[in-house]
Amino acid sequence: MKILLDEGKHGVVQGEQLLDGLNTGMARPSRRDFLGNYCEEAIVDCVTRMSRREWLTEVAAVGTAAALKSSGAVRAQAPAGARRLDLHHHFGSPRWIKRVLEVKRQGWQQFQTYTPANAIAAMDAAGVSTAFVSCTEPGVWFGDDFAKERQEAISLARDMNEYGARMMADYKGRFGLFAVLPLPDIDASLREIEYAFDTLEADGVGLLTSYGTVWLGDPTLRPVFEELNRRNAVVYSHPTDATCCHALLPNTSPGTVEWQTDTARAIFGVINDSGGTTSEATRYPNIRFVWSHAGGTLIGLMNRFVGSANLAPEALARTPAPDSRLHHLRRFYYDTAQSTNPLQLGALKGLVGVGQIVFGADYPYSTIVNHVEGLQTVGFSAEELRGIDRENALKILPRYR
Repeated sequence: MKILLDEGKHGVVQGEQLLDGLNTGMARPSRRDFLGNYCEEAIVDCVTRMSRREWLTEVAAVGTAAALKSSGAVRAQAPAGARRLDLHHHFGSPRWIKRVLEVKRQGWQQFQTYTPANAIAAMDAAGVSTAFVSCTEPGVWFGDDFAKERQEAISLARDMNEYGARMMADYKGRFGLFAVLPLPDIDASLREIEYAFDTLEADGVGLLTSYGTVWLGDPTLRPVFEELNRRNAVVYSHPTDATCCHALLPNTSPGTVEWQTDTARAIFGVINDSGGTTSEATRYPNIRFVWSHAGGTLIGLMNRFVGSANLAPEALARTPAPDSRLHHLRRFYYDTAQSTNPLQLGALKGLVGVGQIVFGADYPYSTIVNHVEGLQTVGFSAEELRGIDRENALKILPRYR
């Protein structure tokens, strides 16, 4: 059966797309809930297009799904003792995954078998109670011609966010959502912020470090950051390779060098106060930034970022000057994804303090368990590990206490 909803403020939505959830291990909610996030105002019209036989078939399917859910076929509750909060955990809607598999950007293979149910299994094995899902690179833009892709990117961001909200509903308590924004489109991003927070109840937003030739910290993005600051938002960031830098080194994938460097560019863009200007970090003190991969190449650039005088032992022992670069670096958060080694995390602890490090495992690009095991080798105390696993994240995500 194919249901075609009227085109309203959310555009044309086909029932075949909405039913994709059943093929990915997700439970079918009630009919009203199932369609509500997409085009609730069209439900009545949709029903009138269906024959009585089709409607009864749908009702029976809903009952079957409910029975499966109650019998444990869909597992929502975390295992006893699971307590980790994973702030670097990727997901994809069927529509987004289809596009990724067509384009074949780096890492596309990991999404060939992605389902929320598989993610839950990996979380359970690693003692993760809740994972905050976000879109990995290239986000919702698959080329460098943003004008050409604009409408598709805006639509795909909405699709991803609604799919993430369905995961939150179907696996209650297991997933949070860092919503996708179609930056650098300012107006569309402001509309998506409103929808994501006010309707979908997202936990924050997930941004890329750059969009074409615009990095986080660029003044053109201020309307979006002003709204995020007003909402006291969590802003998680994931690296990508900018237009300039897809293939700077021969025989070298962007993930080897460029992504980590793009994170450092974005961090500096946000804290840059050169020439006596006010940094974007100072402008937006209510935003809780979370940077991927332990800050990328931040550690190698810290002397350039804050100056050698601020890195002397006695300087690091003092409270940084208000709104200084070091002040902001020490209020940001950094996840552990692909960084669970004593050199990187040990240096990060010395720069920002262990209280700013949060657990992140980069699923489906890791097993999650390998990050849990890696953290045991870094030299953190049991108390510090408890903070990284959960308590540090609760400072910015308190509703998960």
